[in-house]
Amino acid sequence: MGANKSIHTGRSKLDVGVDFTRKLCSSCMLSPRRLSSILVSMATGSLRLKHPGLFYFRDLLDMSWHKGLHDSDLLLTYRYHRPLHIGPPSLTIKHSVSPEVGIHGIPMNKFSHSLSRGVRLSKLSIGFDYIAPSESDSSKAKATGVYFKRFHFTHDGGRSISTDQDGFQLTRSGGPSDNIIVISQESRYEDESDHGFTNFSVQMELGTPIPPILLSYYRFEVSAARGIKLGPTIFFSRMSGGTVMGSFAPYQAFAIGGPSSVRGYGEGAVGVGQSCLVSTSELSIPLNKKLTGVIFLDCGSDLWSSYKVPNNPGERRGKPGIGFGIGGGIRFKTPLAQIQVDYAINAFQQGTTYFGISDLIL
Repeated sequence: MGANKSIHTGRSKLDVGVDFTRKLCSSCMLSPRRLSSILVSMATGSLRLKHPGLFYFRDLLDMSWHKGLHDSDLLLTYRYHRPLHIGPPSLTIKHSVSPEVGIHGIPMNKFSHSLSRGVRLSKLSIGFDYIAPSESDSSKAKATGVYFKRFHFTHDGGRSISTDQDGFQLTRSGGPSDNIIVISQESRYEDESDHGFTNFSVQMELGTPIPPILLSYYRFEVSAARGIKLGPTIFFSRMSGGTVMGSFAPYQAFAIGGPSSVRGYGEGAVGVGQSCLVSTSELSIPLNKKLTGVIFLDCGSDLWSSYKVPNNPGERRGKPGIGFGIGGGIRFKTPLAQIQVDYAINAFQQGTTYFGISDLIL
């Protein structure tokens, strides 16, 4: 959510973005001065550079960088476009640093907020992926990748750590880092018509630690979404789930709860499980040309698999394992931006307000 500005230099394109996103408690909405100071303090930035024809006529360098308040992401992709029947392979390098709140955070304020315990996770991924073109149907796609991944834990001060504040192991190897060779495959199906749209994806991942003295792990995720137009209104429903098996570390478990999972809860405040199931239902009702009302219901569960996660961080933090958030919001379009406000109430009757500004024109 934010402002973006593009700069073209020959065939290259540079996007500069400023984001404003914030989860607010209800009391914050009562003080305009406090709200304005919070919005300024929550401003973050992003850069994206696209450079076609770097070495060859049909290649593309795509680099993006995002810096938040407590996290950062760097993604570099180099893709060489071969003939259509062969498909474009790409080299991808990704590095991210963020607080491990979803797994190791402590739920606060009736589970509406998650407090960090000073554990930060650094993730480095280097590898190749290959997108297989569909010969008969452009709505289908399949991607296969081989990556080297390194997971490293530090304290907020930058010191490498191998255990949390309770003395429980953070990695599978027992040290500050895990090194893994990963083979992944993803299949997608998308269909859109005048009556709605359908999206379906399946992701599978096989990881082998380095050195191979530990057992491999297998991760499976599936997501299905359906949007139906009912006159001027749109009903949207999405269900996703997954499981991880074998020798996996706590950070590879599923964290349930948060704005992109179950609204009304903090990151991972619903539960941490070996498996999970999350659903979202949303009804959008246009009130006029500029204003749209939204009613939503989010549900999530760890499917009673919390105890299967190494060191059981979900139960140790008192997470319920199942939860729901119900609420509503508005989307208001102005000549300069779209303003979004959502209010969600969780199962403990704790309300949380989400405020956002998107598509801002500089």
